[in-house]
Amino acid sequence: MKTIKLLTLLAFLFLLSTPAKAQVRYNSGQQDFWQNVRFGGGLGLGFGNGWFSGTLAPSAIYQVNSQFATGLGLNFSYADQKDVYTATILGGSVIGLYNPIPEIQVSGEFEELHVNRKFEYIGDNIRDQYWVPALFFGLGYSTRNVTFGIKYDVLHDEDKSFYADAFIPFVRVYF
Repeated sequence: MKTIKLLTLLAFLFLLSTPAKAQVRYNSGQQDFWQNVRFGGGLGLGFGNGWFSGTLAPSAIYQVNSQFATGLGLNFSYADQKDVYTATILGGSVIGLYNPIPEIQVSGEFEELHVNRKFEYIGDNIRDQYWVPALFFGLGYSTRNVTFGIKYDVLHDEDKSFYADAFIPFVRVYF
């Protein structure tokens, strides 16, 4: 299993290095760096009977050319289930985006999160702190600055992952 995870990580890093090499050819003095940087990210909010979850995930991407973009992201999440569970999550990610046609976006994202959680039991509290990686491959539909789709975490661990499922719907917005 560790070999599969390592090979998947190496394949992902290879995919990210391909746009970086193209960047040198595409922007060799022709345009200003900051004209190709786009800012955006995502927001998340969930609540229910005694449950709250919120996420703020800003990111910046560099548009290498009309098809490739690569960038960095941050993640801050907080979750609370009254009298049961509290979690604070901080982390960052490396993002690679590829649009074979303008409407379709294929993505890869490596995310490393620090999870700090507390379980509340009658007469006892259990605290847990750890780092957990996630490696997402996604497919989305793009329209102007917005992309929505689904991504899959190939490193998903039911016991450690902040995400309840390996499949996660997403909405990305970049300006």
